[in-house]
This record gives sequence, structure tokens and C-alpha cells, in this order.
Amino acid sequence: MSQTHDIPGFQEIFDAQGQPLGAILGPEAWASVREVVLQHFPGPAAPAEILEPLDDWRALVQNWDFRYPIDLDVTCPLCGNQSADWEHDSPRKFMLNAANMGGLVSFLCLSCQARIIKRHFYDVIKVEVLPFTPEKSLRNKGRSF
Repeated sequence: MSQTHDIPGFQEIFDAQGQPLGAILGPEAWASVREVVLQHFPGPAAPAEILEPLDDWRALVQNWDFRYPIDLDVTCPLCGNQSADWEHDSPRKFMLNAANMGGLVSFLCLSCQARIIKRHFYDVIKVEVLPFTPEKSLRNKGRSF
């Protein structure tokens, strides 16, 4: 339910019980009150820090039972970014996305946004690199029927 006033570019909105829900301001009305309104609201929040699953990585390292030593090197063949010890680089070149006890470890290249997946098998490591794609593939998109 809405109610109009004689103020151009301004419309109050009410629910079915007559309680105010908000208002719609047209461009002219917004221009006249914008600065006053924005003073009452804080600026945009800082982006939340993305936490790496380091506990999962440490659990994998603690229970390492592969035939080779723990590998800390990560290389992105797409952009040439490389690190001998990804966890201790400064500034970081790769971010840990996932690690699990099965030996799957996934990194994000901070240079080109590619995903580097290291699959640790008992006697070999297989590496797969997926280039960054801004959109999900059709296979991964939600569909409504």
C-alpha cells in the first residue's frame, strides 16, 4: 500500500496495516536530501578478509604419509607466477583455497586468478591448472524449470 503527498518525486510506502515501510525518492528529491541522508550512514564496510583453510593444510601436513616430502612449491604456468614456499611468500603469490586429508590442495594464483589444483597420490603429484573464467559454465549455473 502506498500513499502519495504533494511533494514532487516523493512517495511513502506503507504495509497493509498502515505501518510505514519506506519511501521512494525521485531524482530531484534525492538530490535535495542526499548529503543530509548520507551523513547518517557509515561509509562502505571494508571487505571481509578471506580466510584460508590453514587448519586443513596443517592437518594434512601433520598426517603426511606420502612417499615423498611435503611439497611447498606452486607454479602457475599461465602467467609464470611461482613460489618455492607459498605459505611464507611476502607478498603472497598464491592463496590456499582448499586442502583435505585425501591430498587434494587447491590454490588461487593472485596474479591471474587461475586455480592450481595439486592432487597428492601415494607416489605421485598430479597438477591441474584451470584458467580464471569470470562466469560459471552453463553446467554449473543454477537453472529454473
